[in-house]
Amino acid sequence: MHSPSIIFTLPGLNNSGPEHWQTHWEKRYGFTRIEQKDWDRPLCADWIRTIDETIQKYPMQQVLLVAHSLACSTVVHWAAKYGRAIRGALLVGPSDTEAPSYPPGTTGFKPMPLSSLSFPSIIIASTDDAFVSMQRAKQFATAWGSELVNAGALGHINSASNLGDWDFGYQVLLRFMN
Repeated sequence: MHSPSIIFTLPGLNNSGPEHWQTHWEKRYGFTRIEQKDWDRPLCADWIRTIDETIQKYPMQQVLLVAHSLACSTVVHWAAKYGRAIRGALLVGPSDTEAPSYPPGTTGFKPMPLSSLSFPSIIIASTDDAFVSMQRAKQFATAWGSELVNAGALGHINSASNLGDWDFGYQVLLRFMN
């Protein structure tokens, strides 16, 4: 039997608003958001330091990270720097910071990290995400050693996708509990 999980949400660029599935999960399940200093003009070094400072207070084998968009590459950058063996990471809509469609304003997130993760991970990607193609999501999954779950046509899997509590994503997250 696994020990209880400590689950942290990690929003991407510009944070996750009140209608985002991460916000719904925080309210419904009591997950904790890792608050970054600058959501609009983030520095990768700051974001990964904040992750590490937040989670190192907990038993690593219980920590689950639920990242969206830019936070997915942040988790991979963090893993490469700190090498912590956490319980796992759910990486949803991993924005491709090298893609021409990626918005300006971020620093230190390029190139996209392609190192293998030392913990279990699952990527959920959409077939019509403006910020990552399914082909690129497959490349990330292969490089990171992640399982890839195709969520169908959900856009960027964000507030505009109108997912509410997003039970499909939550069911994928539950795979880490077994």
